[in-house]
Amino acid sequence: MNTGKFRDQNWYPYAVALCIGAAFFVLLTQLDSLLGAVGTFIGYFKAVILGCVLAYLMNPLSRRFAKSVFRGVRAERVRWTLSVILTVLTAILLLLLLLGLLIPQLARSVLAFAGNFDGYAESLQKWLSSSGLPLAGTALDPQRLSALSENAMKELSAFVRENASRILSTAAGAGKNVVTWAIALILSVYLLSAKDSLKAGTLRLLHALLPEKRANGVIEFFRRCDGILVSYVTDSLLESVIVGGANAVFMAIFGMQYVGLISVVVAVTNLIPTFGPIVGGVVGAFILLLVDPLDALLFIAFTFVLQFIDGYVIKPKLFGGALGVSGLLILIAVIVCGNMFGVVGVLLSIPIAAISSFVYSDYLLPALERRRK
Repeated sequence: MNTGKFRDQNWYPYAVALCIGAAFFVLLTQLDSLLGAVGTFIGYFKAVILGCVLAYLMNPLSRRFAKSVFRGVRAERVRWTLSVILTVLTAILLLLLLLGLLIPQLARSVLAFAGNFDGYAESLQKWLSSSGLPLAGTALDPQRLSALSENAMKELSAFVRENASRILSTAAGAGKNVVTWAIALILSVYLLSAKDSLKAGTLRLLHALLPEKRANGVIEFFRRCDGILVSYVTDSLLESVIVGGANAVFMAIFGMQYVGLISVVVAVTNLIPTFGPIVGGVVGAFILLLVDPLDALLFIAFTFVLQFIDGYVIKPKLFGGALGVSGLLILIAVIVCGNMFGVVGVLLSIPIAAISSFVYSDYLLPALERRRK
């Protein structure tokens, strides 16, 4: 069908604009339904997607093992297989070590907290009463806290009785997630083992679909994205280990309680850009406040010092400015990606900002300048 005669009509641009506007309006009004349908469809591939993510995260460690531990093995296939096996064993051992350190500490903390709840509430009431702060009628009114502490166990028992089915459903969902992650781990091993053949097949398809120059450009683009993601993930994990370890050393020196639990919380929340350290500091300070307000104040002061050192010494040393992303762009990316994709969006906000930055400066802006000329 020849549409040239329609394009010459005066009404054609308005008709196109009207159609685009109508489509955009329908998309906005049905966005929740559309996202729900997309989420349901993606849910069918959850184990596959998680397997790809795990394989991608373990690939750098496998390459490191292949170049160092097994560099003496001549057969490339055998060397890579041994590297993959060692990577999976290392990941499982680290996970078991973390759970072995965290779960007993968490269980002891919960039992101690439940056993000493009345004492913690009484200490908090005394501290608030002696602080001289105008707390009457607020949520921190010592009288309200007293009544709350007396009824806490009754309310907890009633909550458990009334929501028993929901609790069992949540436990069943957790068990299902464990199975999904186990399947994803097995799938990631297969993906890592077949990495070379998958890579060769993808490159062959890309060259078959696109001209040589365009295909090489796409390959270079994804190579840069891969470099940003790998650098960000490895440096972020190392930074969190350093921050969590420093926090544990500080708390152990001053004889504070819940060293393992709070240090793990600080390390994990430190992975979240911008707001993560604040969340970790607030959670740790609240736990210590129930035990000893002085420990909570020392912890808050140390958190400020540690985040200052992290922001001006550790982060520049690890990332080295390689990402080249401004603080404003990171903050915008955290807010937007968090609203769109939740916790996953927040975790990926910095590499998304870095990729968007180099796409704008290296691709979009030069293209616009060439059009202007």
